[in-house]
Amino acid sequence: MTWSTGLLGFAAGLLISVVTAPVGVSGAVFLLPVQVSVLGVPSPAVTPTNLLYNVVAGPGALLRHHRSGGLRGPLTRLLVLGTVPGVVVGAVIRVFAVPGPSVFRLLIAVLLLPLGGWLCLRTLHRAVRTAPARDSPGMSPRAITRLAMAVGVAGGIYGIGGGSLLGPILVGRGMPVAKVAPAALAATFVTSVVGAGTYALLSLTTTGDIAPYWSLGLACGLGGLCGGYLGARLQPRLPETALKLLLGVLALGIGGLYAVQILR
Repeated sequence: MTWSTGLLGFAAGLLISVVTAPVGVSGAVFLLPVQVSVLGVPSPAVTPTNLLYNVVAGPGALLRHHRSGGLRGPLTRLLVLGTVPGVVVGAVIRVFAVPGPSVFRLLIAVLLLPLGGWLCLRTLHRAVRTAPARDSPGMSPRAITRLAMAVGVAGGIYGIGGGSLLGPILVGRGMPVAKVAPAALAATFVTSVVGAGTYALLSLTTTGDIAPYWSLGLACGLGGLCGGYLGARLQPRLPETALKLLLGVLALGIGGLYAVQILR
């Protein structure tokens, strides 16, 4: 890795995480195309490299949320309980079954585009209403764990943090962003530690670009470490309406990104 590549990775991780951390998204899903198209990371090594980014970047935002008490409560435990076994299964599938990315990208686009649009429209509609808004009923603990496990499998296969999927769904079901964001980031961090370790072990017994690009992953992660802390500090200063709009816009951006990749 050259100095210019390392600095570019650091800057990308910093800018992405500042924007995404306030709503519980690590930013790895946006970093993935940067690593492939700009930084030249091959597949499947890009998946564990992205997970390594989450490992290094995660403590920045988590430290801030820990100090403010945002990591307390059962939601964090439920998400971790589901995502950890899921990411191990996803890593094994990625290495040995090598599923094509087209179907996954299509599913993400179909899920996040309408979800992001609905979240933005509902938030804007509630912002102009004078009557008090009624939140939709939340999900049961069992449903949350099952959702987290499915997201963990997807994260193990494609190297996404999980917050980009968990956040819009949980907030769309009525949970406040301030509660969802710390739990989603914590689940992303723990899942990424397990996922990166699983890929490192699998690389010892399998040929090909399976191990993460350590130097580049660390450079991007250090940028995310700084940006995540700054983003978490911004969260209490942003109103719930702004956070929901940001989450909806990010969901639209992720869904649109995958839709464009499918059409190419």
